[in-house]
Amino acid sequence: MLHYYFDTENNGHKSFELPGAKPHYNPDKPGQVEHIFLDLSLDIPKQSYYGNCSIRLLPIRNNIERLTLDAVNLNIQSVQVDEVPQKFEYDGEKLAIQLSQPTQIGKRLLIAIAYSVEKPQRGIYFIQPDKHYPDKPTQVWTQGEDEDSRFWFPCFDYPGQLSTSEIRVRVPKHLIAISNGELIDTAENGDYKIYHWSQQQVHPTYLMTLAVGDFAEIRDQWQGKPVTYYVEKGREADAKRSMEKTPRMIDFLSEKYGYSYPFPKYAQVCVDDFIFGGMENTSTTLLTDRCLLDNRATLDNRNTESLVVHELAHQWFGDLLVIKHWSHAWIKEGMASYSEVMWTEHEYGIQDAAYYRLLEARSYLSEDNSRYRRPMVTHVYREAIELYDRHIYEKGSCVYHMIRTELGDELFWQAIQTFVNDYAHQTVETVDLLRSIEKATGRNLTFLFDQYVYRGGYPDFKVAYSWDGDANLAKVTVTQTQASSDDNGKKDLFDLKIPIGFGYIQPKLELKSFTVRVNEREQSFYFPLTEKPDFISFDVGNNYLKTVALEYPVPELKAQLEFDPNPISRIYAAEALAKKGALESAKALSAALENDSFWGVRVEVAKQLAEIKLDQAFDALVSGLQDQSPYVRRAVVESLSQIKTHTSYKAVKGFVQDGDASYYVEAAACRTIGTIAAANLEDKPHEDKVIKLLKSVLEEKAGWNEVVRSGAVAGLAELKTSETALNLLIEYTKLGIPQPLRLATIRALGKISVGQTPANLERILDRLAEIARETFFLTQVAVVSALGQMETPKAIAILQSLANQTADGRVRRYAEEEVSKVQKNIGPEKSLRQMREELDQLKQQNQELKSRLETLEAKSK
Repeated sequence: MLHYYFDTENNGHKSFELPGAKPHYNPDKPGQVEHIFLDLSLDIPKQSYYGNCSIRLLPIRNNIERLTLDAVNLNIQSVQVDEVPQKFEYDGEKLAIQLSQPTQIGKRLLIAIAYSVEKPQRGIYFIQPDKHYPDKPTQVWTQGEDEDSRFWFPCFDYPGQLSTSEIRVRVPKHLIAISNGELIDTAENGDYKIYHWSQQQVHPTYLMTLAVGDFAEIRDQWQGKPVTYYVEKGREADAKRSMEKTPRMIDFLSEKYGYSYPFPKYAQVCVDDFIFGGMENTSTTLLTDRCLLDNRATLDNRNTESLVVHELAHQWFGDLLVIKHWSHAWIKEGMASYSEVMWTEHEYGIQDAAYYRLLEARSYLSEDNSRYRRPMVTHVYREAIELYDRHIYEKGSCVYHMIRTELGDELFWQAIQTFVNDYAHQTVETVDLLRSIEKATGRNLTFLFDQYVYRGGYPDFKVAYSWDGDANLAKVTVTQTQASSDDNGKKDLFDLKIPIGFGYIQPKLELKSFTVRVNEREQSFYFPLTEKPDFISFDVGNNYLKTVALEYPVPELKAQLEFDPNPISRIYAAEALAKKGALESAKALSAALENDSFWGVRVEVAKQLAEIKLDQAFDALVSGLQDQSPYVRRAVVESLSQIKTHTSYKAVKGFVQDGDASYYVEAAACRTIGTIAAANLEDKPHEDKVIKLLKSVLEEKAGWNEVVRSGAVAGLAELKTSETALNLLIEYTKLGIPQPLRLATIRALGKISVGQTPANLERILDRLAEIARETFFLTQVAVVSALGQMETPKAIAILQSLANQTADGRVRRYAEEEVSKVQKNIGPEKSLRQMREELDQLKQQNQELKSRLETLEAKSK
């Protein structure tokens, strides 16, 4: 999932490759797997099952005497080839079959493996009610990506092998079993029902799935093909609300990709305790049940819509076109993420789509800046799941958009459709996408891939402007600040053709554009114009992945904020104005918060206003609390947390007491009053009153996905010196607390820890160490997140223990990364001092033990 970069060590960024990372390649292929047939019988109460896995293999070489399959923690009972028992060796990870007859080209083998599984660790998950969660549904579901199918059936488990598949499964009669492809048969057998599913289009093992539960089935259709939604009974209305656009999305993507939806049905199954947002198994996507929206959540939650279109896009990018190796995962994840942008554009308009892209870019930039920098394509990692990061999702989406920018809309879709049609039901690598672009358009985009795909990083532009009235000349100076000023900086330079626009407001809004080649560390461009422009727009349309700091005079920035037709340009202007501070900037931003037509700009303006420490900025924010858009009200409430005064507290408190139409606004208000109360104010809102208010939220506001109560928990965590707040939080980390709220509270323990007494810090560490022993993925991630915020070497020991014991590669990586974060939090001096103190403590304890031992020995004599 992450990648090798020749210069990772010297670019000022942490390396993606952790100790133990090594190159990974697909194994040699003994032959083509043609078909996999699983015939299974589930024993749900015992979390176990038994059955047969049959694999039809067409050898591509003569005289292979040994076949090696992936199979982890399975009980292998017998192996037959063409009904003849075979000798085999099994070490708990690999199943090696000694063939009694060596392979012959063209002579198919039918390998039949009888096996059973008890309490599987990964791959297949048994969800059942228990004493803490008696209302939890009974479900069984699988999760194969990246290499977890080997935990639930023996297979050649890598994406380069494509085959058809079949699953026949026996389950208790009251449950439904859903799998890939078509349901070809059902049969009753006493208290059991047997479901037989068949997928006739080829796919890799990681996309094989099984989901079992007492589901409600909601039926829809697209061009005669079944489109079904499976959810827990009682949530049918939520299912329709959350997924009803699916047929329209299938229409949209079929047209965009130039290839009609390729599978016999499309099912979406919402399951409990799912470890991802969603997983695009061929024709049967599994989704977390937390994506199901109630009526109020639809007001300002488009995440579900984005999730639904993302997983659907994978039915083409990922399932119809399969990546040959994990290192090329950006091809599918980038397009699925870009399909979220495309759908946003289709459904909500160009401004919303532009803002969506900005948020994706920021998400990637944050990972690049704070976590590591890597090329998007790399085969050097410890586990493939590490590659599934913001470099392949969000940056991948930005790269697809830059390809679209380079080619223009018509040629872009021609290239994408060529790619899909040429490689349907085959495996692909990054070079195949480049070839398809060249075949369809004649354009060679290797230069773009070299800069953005095969190496890490992005251009960081500083743009300055001045006007020479005598010569009617505009001067724009562009500096690539990511490149150092010496010659060695050249390797970090980007070479791009960037359009620069000059905006005129009168007589009507007009933008005159010139395209310049930006390829040096610092360049000045001169533009002869008939008159002075009102504003300047760098990278017209904001299509290139970059960061940009505008160094323009205030009048030009004000005009850009008010008149630039592109919302991202208006946002850049708001950021530049806020940096200048001063009353004039505050007035311009206040006007934009009130008047800008697009909610996304108003959201960003609210954030920037909080940076200007003037009463006028505060007054503008308070009036923004009345904004019609819940997105803007939420941003205003969050911004008021930076203006830590009693007046800002009073302005926000009403949202906690009286509520808001939006869950998210209420949650933000809870967090904000905690932040303000925690500030060192003369006229401080009484901490006890704030705790009482947040406690009432915890007692009364259980609601959709625990969003509001999680906000209250975040508010309490701000009160870092309060033992009362800590006691309340510890209560909400207990088993039995609804899971989303419990996870939020576990994370909050890390935040509140930094101001607590040594005795309370010990309580927090003990609690986190106890929770760390739970095996659920999301719980482990929450513990890691909490520990990473702490400032004590003892957090490191728990993180290391968790990294050593977890079965999940992502948790292991997160834990190791958080160790260095804690070390940074502590700082070398504090770390050394605390270690010395702990050593002194140990010496003291040792001394006491020795004294007691000597006393006991003396007594015994």
